[in-house]
Amino acid sequence: MKAYLVSLVLFINYIAAFAQHQAKNRVKLTAIKDVEKQVVLFNNKSGFIPVKELKGLKIASVHISYDHHTTLDSLMANYAAVTSFALKNSEIDSTAFALHDKLKLYNLVIISLSDASPFSTKLLHFILDQQFVNNVVIVLAGSGKNLAFLEPVQAPIVWYKANTAAGASVAAQLIFGGVAATNRLDATYGNVFKQGSGYTTQKVRLGYSVPEAVSVNSDQLTAIDSLVKTSITSHVTPGAVVLLAKDGQVVFHKAYGKHTYNGHDVTRLSDIFDLASVTKVSATTPSVMRLYDQKRLDLNDPISKYVARTRLIPDKSDIKIKEALLHEAGYTPYIKFYEKLKPSDMNADSSTAYPTKVADHYFLRANYFEDVMWPVTLYSKGGTRGKYVYSDVSMYMMKEVVETVSHQKLNDYVLNEFYLPLGMQSAGFLPRNRFPRSRIVPTTENDNWFRSMLVQGYVNDPGAAMAGGVEGHAGLFASANDLAILYQMYLNKGSYGGVQYIEPATIELFTSKQSEGSGRGYGFDRTKLPGEATKAYASDQAYGHSGYTGTYVWVDPKYNLVYICLTNRVYPDDGKTYGKPAMNLRALILDRIYDAVQKGLN
Repeated sequence: MKAYLVSLVLFINYIAAFAQHQAKNRVKLTAIKDVEKQVVLFNNKSGFIPVKELKGLKIASVHISYDHHTTLDSLMANYAAVTSFALKNSEIDSTAFALHDKLKLYNLVIISLSDASPFSTKLLHFILDQQFVNNVVIVLAGSGKNLAFLEPVQAPIVWYKANTAAGASVAAQLIFGGVAATNRLDATYGNVFKQGSGYTTQKVRLGYSVPEAVSVNSDQLTAIDSLVKTSITSHVTPGAVVLLAKDGQVVFHKAYGKHTYNGHDVTRLSDIFDLASVTKVSATTPSVMRLYDQKRLDLNDPISKYVARTRLIPDKSDIKIKEALLHEAGYTPYIKFYEKLKPSDMNADSSTAYPTKVADHYFLRANYFEDVMWPVTLYSKGGTRGKYVYSDVSMYMMKEVVETVSHQKLNDYVLNEFYLPLGMQSAGFLPRNRFPRSRIVPTTENDNWFRSMLVQGYVNDPGAAMAGGVEGHAGLFASANDLAILYQMYLNKGSYGGVQYIEPATIELFTSKQSEGSGRGYGFDRTKLPGEATKAYASDQAYGHSGYTGTYVWVDPKYNLVYICLTNRVYPDDGKTYGKPAMNLRALILDRIYDAVQKGLN
């Protein structure tokens, strides 16, 4: 019996990271479709499947002579964290009780079986014991005759005939709503499982397949490989993760390069990146949308209604929330707070006098934001109201608004209102408080601002770092899969996993054109990246945002697609060593995606 955490990387062995090779992918797609036509769900009268509540979910996956547990577990790990346990046939008698006790801290136990499993009284007792104290789901592959063995079980059962990796993939997705259950049993097995029985469910979350599943020729996506490899050799970025979701399915998800040019840490699909200004539309803006839905704020409200000190500042006293979201509030574009630092403001050791950690062994003095940064922000001089000037100050202000209205810190609010319920396992601020450093991609070794040291797991933006790592314009970290979930929720008009997080009308309002001057939405950028295919094909409905560290998110409702590109292009020193990037990688990849999608429509 062995326990180990399941990594998303394992699934590469089955679907090859949803990458290329059309002929092979057509074979895989046929296998997937065959399973989708035969998989049947039983014992779901309560509607437990698809699993609804992901926040607080602790999953144990117990496989007992189940050949494709790697695929099953790694696919489930796209939805929630999974710990895997193997119970050998020979151990049923000797270690089943010990395993039972080890599962006490889990609140969902998924037991996978196949024709090779020991269908004995001991096994049945183990299942029934778990069912008595826990939520249980059974995954059964192989002969339908084994269903009769499970007649005493009341927990949901997912059964399919083909004991294949494709079957494990479909079963995992069905449990979480990435695939719908529609089939009925084609024969009677025993006294309970009658011909025609089975339950129907809806697809409510992202699924995972190959490009051909959404009519995209995977061979046409090979250009992405070439682009990224060229960018690495040209020192545009040491690594990248690229993801494409179309029609509710992740069909391309691939990691490239390494964390650093000369290092040994290979980039992984589950790596966590500093999102920079993607924070604006992934944390601050959805918070505003949620509070707007709840009628706790209005876009025409003056910011001074919530940030009282601005009432005494003539050029800021009547600025409206919608002006800040459109970057038309007249705020100054950027404030170089680091230029105000004195040697006495920093220390190599943490203490009550120096509590704000901005890098390993580097701390800022207490109350620096309140004493220096916030007064400077409040009294900063800007430009003309009504004119588009992209400004980080707008999101400093919106963070204050969100925290005043919600009575929570921004990082706590988005974590509990969005990320954890959605199943975004790594998304959040201050990642070093939750994850090992090795999982977080470094940004710089010298940011050319105030940190001549490795910055890994601390926000690259100096203002956000000096403010404690949580700001409205920067500070959020996440993986590509996390972002795909959030932006699929936007694409679904605010719905995901059977939950309406944001009202459809609010999604439409914020993502549509709200400024004749800039063409932006509220918070969201709608500017088409400078690529030929993007200019030709991107719809007027499309929206997204870029991040200074080399990140990009893009949604196009016309094509039902979500594109995520995560890089650390600022490594090692924001262009000081290698100069200005020789190519706009994010735009070029989006070009190739539009090309491939468009050809699939013809």
